[in-house]
Amino acid sequence: QVQVVESGGGSVQAGGSLSLSCAASGYKYAVPHIPHMAWFRQVPGKEREAVAYIYTLGGNTAYADSVKGRFAISQDKAKNTTILQMNKLDPEDTGMYYCAVKTGLGIFSWKEAAAYNYWGQGTQVTVSS
Repeated sequence: QVQVVESGGGSVQAGGSLSLSCAASGYKYAVPHIPHMAWFRQVPGKEREAVAYIYTLGGNTAYADSVKGRFAISQDKAKNTTILQMNKLDPEDTGMYYCAVKTGLGIFSWKEAAAYNYWGQGTQVTVSS
């Protein structure tokens, strides 16, 4: 069983920055690191939206169009940790941010929430205008 814990949310004014951290523990598989880690966000009444993704075994990253150039995802493979640096925040970025982990290998759509098998409890990000 993998435990996923997010931290770093909070309130900030538009144009500001926040850094979110996701730590995954309890991982015991043949592959030495959790291969896929991603961030999603959700606001009440809307579906969970994929924000950023990292393939930890190769360092490949992907972003939603709405955050490209403003958000950056990075990793600490040894600690199964990922960081989401969020800059130039906009009120539209407000929401609950969730870290998602996929322990299996293979091809999948990183934006598909159902593809991830472990999730954190979420951390709130509020951006005021």
